[in-house]
Amino acid sequence: MTMASLTEEKQKECQLTSAHLSSRENGSLCQSLCQFMPETRRPDRTSSFSSKEFSESDPLFHNEFYGTALASGTISEIHGQEMPSESVRALVIQILFPFLLAGFGTVLAGMLLDVVQHWDVFRNVTEIFILVPPLLGLKGNLEMTLASRLSTAVNVGRFNSSSEKWNLITGNLALKQVQATVLGFLAALVASALGWILEEELIVNHVALLCCCSIVTAFTASLLQGIVMVGVIVGSKKVGVNPDNIATPTAASLGDIITLGLLAVISQGFFYCMEPYPYITYLVCVVFLCLTPMWVILSFRHSDSQKLLFSSWEPVITAMMISSLGGLILDRTITDPKLEGVVLYSPVINGVGGNLVSIQASRVATYLHFHCPLGELPDDAKGFYSPCHNFCTTGPNGRSAQVLLTLAIPGHLVFIYTIYLIQGSPDPPTAVFIFFYLAAAFTQVFLLLGIVDVMVHCLWKWGRDPDSFSIPYLTALADLLGTGFLTLCFLLMSLVT
Repeated sequence: MTMASLTEEKQKECQLTSAHLSSRENGSLCQSLCQFMPETRRPDRTSSFSSKEFSESDPLFHNEFYGTALASGTISEIHGQEMPSESVRALVIQILFPFLLAGFGTVLAGMLLDVVQHWDVFRNVTEIFILVPPLLGLKGNLEMTLASRLSTAVNVGRFNSSSEKWNLITGNLALKQVQATVLGFLAALVASALGWILEEELIVNHVALLCCCSIVTAFTASLLQGIVMVGVIVGSKKVGVNPDNIATPTAASLGDIITLGLLAVISQGFFYCMEPYPYITYLVCVVFLCLTPMWVILSFRHSDSQKLLFSSWEPVITAMMISSLGGLILDRTITDPKLEGVVLYSPVINGVGGNLVSIQASRVATYLHFHCPLGELPDDAKGFYSPCHNFCTTGPNGRSAQVLLTLAIPGHLVFIYTIYLIQGSPDPPTAVFIFFYLAAAFTQVFLLLGIVDVMVHCLWKWGRDPDSFSIPYLTALADLLGTGFLTLCFLLMSLVT
């Protein structure tokens, strides 16, 4: 090796090292120290990259430390952690299994709802149908948001420290219990108010029953799913799988069936107790509400959850209101024989749409965390930004959007025929139904994936972490769009047939 080439190599390494330092003085000190470095060198990471446009098979980002200009193709790092690079094949494999698992969970939830709609509590307290989408939407408001936050924390290296890891987990779980209790209470009040407006009658005991069932269901389901989510994310880190691809659909796979099962059993039990012991529902509500200050104190002790304790209410409450509109549509379909299948398929179409869009939201949020500081957009997102941008590009998030949109149609076909096989119906789904259903599902997913890209970038530009703000809005929109398009699907099908 010649002296000239050795000097040039030293200068290049010194430039890379000085990028880690926060001031010009530290950079100058590094340059002076580089003169005395030994000749042993680690492999040059930039040698395997070219100037071509990046794809999913390349490392996801070309800038280091939030867009600092360095040698072309340098892998992005935060806290010494590299952004995970994935091939298209790895992306599909990692997404496919949890996506199917989540889909089968929604299938079971839809079939369960189709059964329990004939139970006494559902026939006598019809406002409970308005309560179903907001409570099922808690997986988007709470579980998927938790999964997205912790997935980003894993990818940026915050789980490398054991103390920081458990502080994040404890604070976020406590925060989630506060949110579950409050949202469960508010969802019951909204369902009661909408039922009162529609029926022009308000029964106080029914309001108490809704509040009690909603709070107990939301609290219990949130606690169980939160523990499972922590296990999934910690486990994915140990086995080297990107948690952005599996955490949110895994949360969804358990969320619907657990929440709906708890709601059905708890509401039926309290309904039978309401007549002989009417005070029980009031007492249970008070007990769970009195536990809230304890969870507030626990979440307040950790800096990250402390900030979210004050700033995270707007998206989850707004999302609950949006989901309640979907519940209002569902409640109106119960009495119409033309819309009989909406109850069975609504958890499926809503759940699949929410699962797919939450994966994309988590991935785009991780991309922004690595690529630029909060409040600033990357170069490719500045100026005019089209919602269809990701469907037409081979950039780091474009490939995942295309994969997720492609999974929608075959995924729904699998779920439709799974329902047919489990139910044991003598007649398979008709071609007319499959056409209208797939058209509704594809339109829903296409709109959601277009919305997620714009929403996540806007939230980031406004200084709001999309890991905490975007997924509640998106899953609530999935519920509203899914229920609306599904109802339209059955209306059109009734006209054709």
